[in-house]
Amino acid sequence: MKALLLENIHESAVTVMKDRGIDVETRSGALSESELIDALQGVDLLGIRSATYVTSAVVQACPWLKGVGAFCIGTNQIDLSAAAEAGLAVFNAPYSNTRSVVELVIAEIISLARHMTDHNRNMQNGVWVKTAAGSHEVRGRTLGIVGYGNIGAQLSVLAESLGMRVVFYDIADKLALGNAHRCNTLEDLLAISDVVTLHVDGRAQNKGFFGRDQIAAMKPRAFLLNLCRGFVVDHDALREALLSGHVSGAAIDVFPSEPANSGDPFTSQLQGIDNVILTPHVGGSTQEAQKDIGHFVAGKLADYVGYGTTTMSVNLPQVQMAPSGAGRIVHLHANVPGVLAKVNTIFGTHNVNVEAQQLSTRGSVGYVVTDLGSVVQPELLEELQALPETIRVSAVAWPTA
Repeated sequence: MKALLLENIHESAVTVMKDRGIDVETRSGALSESELIDALQGVDLLGIRSATYVTSAVVQACPWLKGVGAFCIGTNQIDLSAAAEAGLAVFNAPYSNTRSVVELVIAEIISLARHMTDHNRNMQNGVWVKTAAGSHEVRGRTLGIVGYGNIGAQLSVLAESLGMRVVFYDIADKLALGNAHRCNTLEDLLAISDVVTLHVDGRAQNKGFFGRDQIAAMKPRAFLLNLCRGFVVDHDALREALLSGHVSGAAIDVFPSEPANSGDPFTSQLQGIDNVILTPHVGGSTQEAQKDIGHFVAGKLADYVGYGTTTMSVNLPQVQMAPSGAGRIVHLHANVPGVLAKVNTIFGTHNVNVEAQQLSTRGSVGYVVTDLGSVVQPELLEELQALPETIRVSAVAWPTA
């Protein structure tokens, strides 16, 4: 078993995989589609962050690939439908860097309120400008959180501890934490928020979600922060609002187009504007977060190839079954009636006893994990593979004492 880890994934991932008997190759940068296809020859598991795209073409060109780990929160850089149809499991780290992102948001809110980047630029240029003009405490200010998921909810708690009033908007029904207040509409939130911070997910419908109309609806002189997805905000409209003074500051960590490697050139229409903080997609880039992400995602990939466990997979049915028997078969198939009966008939014709079995479905894919009373024979796998509904079948590691 071999894994390829790209984009400077933390060493903790390498340790986990090697401890589970997986050979690991690491590369520092992202790869293009053609480069990735070439690099995946003979590779069973792929680890990426946000700059490498696993397209349908990659999935189709590499049918031997078993699992992809997104060592980050988002998975919009992966064609999840194509992966599911090919029986390729995808895992991510939805919680591991939450605290790191929240701390950066808090730091940026305070920095914008105190014009810290402007003061720093003046001082670095040898100019002493001591003034309180435009500087405010965050205590008593209203923070509007758009997207009240894991990050939004934790941010809500920390912001309240600073004395901020918190309001939020989410399309899903979410329980408010502390004294946070839910707004019925996005427009209601924008009208009263001194700071607007975006924490929506990467679904395609969110492209351009925060455009000219939403920026115009913001409270005059408010701040805008985006640490979720680069395609969410219209940067041209934001630039105009910053230059006109309607928006008095912004902090942007994600961009519609981002360089593939550290040190590559970067340009943005938001460069060179007062009270604007631009960071290179580092919201979750702390040593603590990257270590936790590496350990978590690598463990999920190792559990999948070692035991067939798909718990927290973002695209396959969820199955987790304690090992029993002498061997285990995992079978991904088209989610149509009668497949389980066919599978068990084959076991019966081979006089193999089923010790334990679990079936789960998700969309067009079904997944059955079966522990057998005897060692898995190659001819059994061949017969299961020959079923017209089969997407992928394999024997995984046998339980050890």
